[in-house]
Amino acid sequence: MPRVFYLLLIMFCLLTSISLYAQEEDPESPPVDSDWFDYVESPYARGDRTFNISLGVLFPTFFSGIENNRHGLSPGGMGTLTFNYFLSPTFFVGAELSGSFSATRGGNMLYLIPFGVRAGHQFYYRNFEFPVSVMIGAAPQRYVENGYFGLIVKPGASAFWRYNMDWSFGLNTNWWVLPQWPRNGNNVIGNFLELTLSARYHF
Repeated sequence: MPRVFYLLLIMFCLLTSISLYAQEEDPESPPVDSDWFDYVESPYARGDRTFNISLGVLFPTFFSGIENNRHGLSPGGMGTLTFNYFLSPTFFVGAELSGSFSATRGGNMLYLIPFGVRAGHQFYYRNFEFPVSVMIGAAPQRYVENGYFGLIVKPGASAFWRYNMDWSFGLNTNWWVLPQWPRNGNNVIGNFLELTLSARYHF
């Protein structure tokens, strides 16, 4: 019996020594920060900026105020330059400038050069980013010898794949609403669908 008691006492002392040694801090290891578990990584922060270059096609859809929607426009080409500034990891504001051309049945061209301010919200899923935005501004228009300076409202959504820290690539879909309120009272609201591919630089 005494031998068993002494054996158990020795084992207890060894286990206690091992436990105390394991609890000692390694002087070469940094201390564990308790805030680590509250940290949520975000690809954006306040002050981040992006610059987009987009190219694609602009489709005329329907025009209110024109009999039987006979606008006579064909799908045309377009391009856009966009700047965004992030006020938070998800909310951004910015500006953009676009240019487009569409041919008519008579062989003439309609030119649109919209510009304005924009704001939006961006969602994330792994390496994918989904911004939704709205742009409000002006849209100078030119057709043959006729010109018009009007309003544009452009809501839209995009899907981007983050290639690396500097670049992402994606697809944009935007809806153009272009009202015309000329002095003769023949009001027309043109609607266009934009489909573009975009390269976005992050800085």
